[in-house]
Amino acid sequence: MKKLLFLLLTSHACFAVEPSSERQIELRNLLKNDCGACHGLLLQGGLGLPLQPQDLVQKSDEFLIDTITNGRKGTAMPPWKLFMTQDEITWLVHLLRHPN
Repeated sequence: MKKLLFLLLTSHACFAVEPSSERQIELRNLLKNDCGACHGLLLQGGLGLPLQPQDLVQKSDEFLIDTITNGRKGTAMPPWKLFMTQDEITWLVHLLRHPN
């Protein structure tokens, strides 16, 4: 039973609800402009680390979701939980991993 609960809790990305097409446009603009302000307009790094798929291979979805949700203390990375739902953040992580 504990294993099943663990699997359900850690596989949130599999069950995320996809944002509406309008919200997807807003999130893509946020990624380009707001995230790009620190991570570079092409997300190849700047003040923040690069966010290209090859740069995220060693990072788990849970780590990325937590970073976007809660930010990173001691860095310029702010929490985005007031501006995006968990499903939107999960969708954004998927977009970062699979940009095309």
